[in-house]
Parts: sequence; C-alpha cells; structure tokens
Amino acid sequence: MPQMNPVDRLVKGALGSDEEFVAALDQVIRHDLRITVKELAEASGIAQSSLYKIIHGERSPNLSTLRQIVRGIRSFSRQEEGDFIGLIAARPVLESVEDRRTVVDGRPVIVREYPVHTIEDAIIAAVRAEREGAVAIVCAPIVSAVIEQMVKIPVATIIPRDSVQRAIELASRKAGL
Repeated sequence: MPQMNPVDRLVKGALGSDEEFVAALDQVIRHDLRITVKELAEASGIAQSSLYKIIHGERSPNLSTLRQIVRGIRSFSRQEEGDFIGLIAARPVLESVEDRRTVVDGRPVIVREYPVHTIEDAIIAAVRAEREGAVAIVCAPIVSAVIEQMVKIPVATIIPRDSVQRAIELASRKAGL
C-alpha cells in the first residue's frame, strides 16, 4: 500500500481525534519532512509556542490554525518533489506524452499523470491533484470549465488541433467515405 502523503495524513488525523492529529503532525514533522517546529512555525505563520502546545496535546488547533499548518506542510512537500503540473487525461493521451520532466521559461517542471476514464474521474482527479500540491492542471475541454470552478489553481485546456483532423480522416476511412 502506498504511503499517505503528509497533508492527507494530517487531515485524516484531524478528522479522527486530537490524539491522532498530534501523532500525525509529529510523524510528518520528524520523519516525513525532517523539519523543526521552528521551520514549520515560519512556513505556517503560527507562533512556535502555539505549535509546541499543539504537539504536546495542551491545545487543539481551530480550523484556521489547521489550515495554516497544512499550508506550511504543503510548502515543504512541494520543495521536496518540485512544482508539478497535473495532467488529467485518458490513458492513450498520457502514453503520447514523452517527457515527464521539462523546462519552461528556464524553470524545471514535472508532469504528474492522472489517468481517467469518465468525466467524474476527471473531476475527482483535479481535486486530488490540487490537494497533492499541483501548481496547475492540464485537462480536456469537456471538463476544463467545471474543473476551473472547483480548484484554485490555473487550468489549461488541451486543444488537439492536428489530432482532431487526423481523427476525422480516420473516421472517414473507417466509414468508407
């Protein structure tokens, strides 16, 4: 079973109980990201003393504090793997992508694939990509308008000009036209 990413582990712990959240936060800080409480305090904007109280079970975080902690954890998670673009498409489209790492305007960019079969799968994949830290999403035009309304990151639409013409020609031949 794949290891849960740090943000998912925190959210699962927070939904479970205060004790589960504290255990998840401690695991993420010490073992997953190997950062100090001071580093998390700086990244999240939460006072170091408040984080210590949360970690030692002396205080339960409110929703606003939890959001700040998640934002801070996300910033470290992104640094580890680098920024990535979520590519949401059917398997044949994903197989046509040759490079999963590229350079855009002098900056390295990683493409993470999210294979889907249905429109519903695409919507779920978009939410998942955003949660996992994607900086943007690339998807088909049929779902891009819906996805843009659901996520807070940029969405780019695949517009396959040449492949549409080739598909029309293939369909014509198959139809005997």
